[in-house]
Amino acid sequence: MSSNPRVITVGYYAAAEDAAGTARERLHTHAATVGELAREVCERHGEPLASIVTVSSFLVGEETTRDPHASIAGVSDVDVLPPFAGG
Repeated sequence: MSSNPRVITVGYYAAAEDAAGTARERLHTHAATVGELAREVCERHGEPLASIVTVSSFLVGEETTRDPHASIAGVSDVDVLPPFAGG
């Protein structure tokens, strides 16, 4: 985790939006990686969001990743993308 908190806007789509109860939220976070941010949102919203996040991809900048070690440095938005049916 980074030493200074910063604001990240997290976007939730489809089932993740339903589970979080919001489409977007701004978080003050120390997270430096996708995995750290995922842990924070799971702690914040609990189940059932945690079960959705574990199978989701994340849009970090213009890159989609499932790597929990992927850096979120330099981005202000991260989107949680659950698996989409029919896609």
